[in-house]
Amino acid sequence: MSEKLVIPYPVIVEGKYDKIKLSSIMEGQIISTQGFGVFKNRELAELLRKLSEKSMIIVLTDSDGGGKVIRSHISGLIPKDRQIQLYVPQIKGKERRKQAPGAQGLLGVEGMDVQLLRELLAPYASGDAQERYLENPLCKTDFYIDGLSGGQDSKQRRAQIALACGLPKDMTANALLDALRMLLTYEEYLSLVGRERKDTKC
Repeated sequence: MSEKLVIPYPVIVEGKYDKIKLSSIMEGQIISTQGFGVFKNRELAELLRKLSEKSMIIVLTDSDGGGKVIRSHISGLIPKDRQIQLYVPQIKGKERRKQAPGAQGLLGVEGMDVQLLRELLAPYASGDAQERYLENPLCKTDFYIDGLSGGQDSKQRRAQIALACGLPKDMTANALLDALRMLLTYEEYLSLVGRERKDTKC
């Protein structure tokens, strides 16, 4: 099995199955628009705007009509110079989990060949941004130590941290961790939670 690509930029896809497919070939932040749910999700819009202040955003939606509409909407939420637009080819077919093809009979991101997706993302798995991403040691153990996961009031504490960073208050622990790794240095995180730096085994 090929080693996973480390992608230092958030990758935007349409659905959970697209996210599962990309998770098999890459490490990094993958955000689902929940299909057309993105049109009414103000918190997701704010998250994308916030992330775009510190990072490029990769947009990887399906090649059918619905994917184009979602891509256009996302493109209107963040500055043009912060977007990396990636496109999957228009290939006729049906995903295994579906009983029938989509309206246009095209495969979505989840139906793409793994090697094709690797080739699309590979150019962004290098460079200074990747080094900064890898150098940030913030991990799940930090969240546990700082009461942001695994505790009775962890959800409330995550909400406080999220709001302090201008992020949606109801983010899951994993989603918040990914966002903070993008937005903050480890020292900035420690200052935010009021903890002195110590070696953390992740």
